[in-house]
Amino acid sequence: MNKKLFALLIVLMTLSLLGIIFVQGYWITNSYRTNDAQFSINVKQILTTTSRAIQRREIDYYYDIYDKLIEENDSPESVTINELMYKIDTENSEEIIIYSNGILQEDYKLSSSFLDTEIDSIQFKKLTNRKSTTKISPSLDGNDIRETTTKTYTRMRDFERSQFEEAFINISSKTPIHKRVSTIEIEELISDELNARGLNSPFEFAIYSNKLATKVRSKKFDLVPETTYSVPLFVNEDLGSNYTLYVNFSGKEREVLNTILGMALLSLTFTSVIVLAYASALSQIFRQRQISQIKTDFINNMTHEFKTPIATINLALDALKNPKVKNDQEFLMRYLGMIREENKRMHAQVENVLRISKLEKNEIDLPKEQIELHELVGDAITHLSLIVESRGGYINTEFNADNCVILGNELHLTNVLVNILDNAIKYTDGVPKIDVYTENVKNDIVLTIVDQGIGMTKAVQKRIFEKFYREHTGDIHNVRGHGLGLAYVKRILDGHDAQISVESEKDKGSTFKINLHLIS
Repeated sequence: MNKKLFALLIVLMTLSLLGIIFVQGYWITNSYRTNDAQFSINVKQILTTTSRAIQRREIDYYYDIYDKLIEENDSPESVTINELMYKIDTENSEEIIIYSNGILQEDYKLSSSFLDTEIDSIQFKKLTNRKSTTKISPSLDGNDIRETTTKTYTRMRDFERSQFEEAFINISSKTPIHKRVSTIEIEELISDELNARGLNSPFEFAIYSNKLATKVRSKKFDLVPETTYSVPLFVNEDLGSNYTLYVNFSGKEREVLNTILGMALLSLTFTSVIVLAYASALSQIFRQRQISQIKTDFINNMTHEFKTPIATINLALDALKNPKVKNDQEFLMRYLGMIREENKRMHAQVENVLRISKLEKNEIDLPKEQIELHELVGDAITHLSLIVESRGGYINTEFNADNCVILGNELHLTNVLVNILDNAIKYTDGVPKIDVYTENVKNDIVLTIVDQGIGMTKAVQKRIFEKFYREHTGDIHNVRGHGLGLAYVKRILDGHDAQISVESEKDKGSTFKINLHLIS
């Protein structure tokens, strides 16, 4: 796939995912705000209903007392009749019909004790609607005949109640608030309203008069502006009362969150799954691209590794075909030896690949026995001594460890040391100069291999133990190899419960340290 197109797809997919996350976050935030506003609306309705219920209950209670007193009292102090009369003349029958519609007003002076005030007495009026119809008919003897056909008396309770309420409001404002409403009544009213609306938020309340607290309050009330709502009580009273009911819903935030919690969790879960799947897919894509590139490099390197010995073998075979050299035994042995060495090299490359494959499948056998690390280091150096000498270099050893007996596999540990030393030689531009140290640290022996080669960057140090990884240094064939040596080293040392670390600086060489457990 074209790199630019691939990068464009990645950018578009990432932007789309970020857009989804933004939309989900916006939806959750907006839902929270909407539910918070709805909670506030419900609370204001609850408080308004509670305020009206308190005022209505108080008026109903005292009006019932007043009504009974009025009904039981038959001795008004004064009676007034306000009557509207009008007549209609009928010309044909010469009859006159007189209609009267009036109000019978009876004044009562009631004791104020039923209102629990300091006023001695209160003047109330009983109002009755009085209706009558009178027909006046002429008689033969000249005397008019009066006949009242209808007469009704109706108590004007609605009008009477409105007058009572107006008077009561002014009178009751003189009564202390704790005698007018109780904490139990407020708590029950608010609880009933909350249950009716499906809310379950804890609350505390208090009544204030002119911003001063009264005795009517719950034990744990705290005036917190963010969660406290207010509503006026007894709103029609004079300005002297100015009572306000404050209610603090401490569980407001939890209540609002609970309304969106289910959908929010589902949304976050699905979004998280998408993000994880996307991240995993992206990681796999990059990993596959990296593996593809590594395999390409591996094939190139392996091709180069095999091309040289094959070319050498072909040249040697062509030389051996020459009739002139058939009797030259020295020449024949030299070229046969060359063919054998090149064949060994190709065999070694194949063995390395097979060895790593077995390690990947955990099929490699690592039988361990008691061995001396110093002898193992000596054997590894012997394998490479001719190469080092041919380049005018050296491998010095300084064995400072008193105890070097470990439990390990001699063959594979030798290969480990050969691989590290071989890298130190290959990645040195000039004369290879290598120092090998050992020392005892607690129950371990630490083997340190120091070279003065080209070194490596921090980024390379993190990846040198990965399979197929090789640092690009311009021409990938300038150092022969295929990125398997150090991966093999790491796997073998892991099989020995050993640790390997590297410290390096570009153009200043590298230091490899191996920690192996001693036999106690």
